[in-house]
Amino acid sequence: MSVTQITSCTTTSCAFNNGGCTAYAITVGGDNGAPACDTFISLDARGGLPVAEGHVGACQRLECVHNKDLMCTANAVTVGGDTASCQTYEVR
Repeated sequence: MSVTQITSCTTTSCAFNNGGCTAYAITVGGDNGAPACDTFISLDARGGLPVAEGHVGACQRLECVHNKDLMCTANAVTVGGDTASCQTYEVR
């Protein structure tokens, strides 16, 4: 199984966003009906990889059609909004 790439992240308030997601891997979680990047952190610093090549390492959203064995099977993931929501999320 390959790891799903984050092709776009527009949550610029995240410390792991430097022209896109620079976290090596994120966890998709969130509360109830609001799937979100649980790796999101708002700091006055930037961190992560030197280039925007983030991936989804784990997905806690069991009800998502792309979730198989807690891994994301989508072709690609986009993240955005003030709360770093997973915009690829789809309920089964």
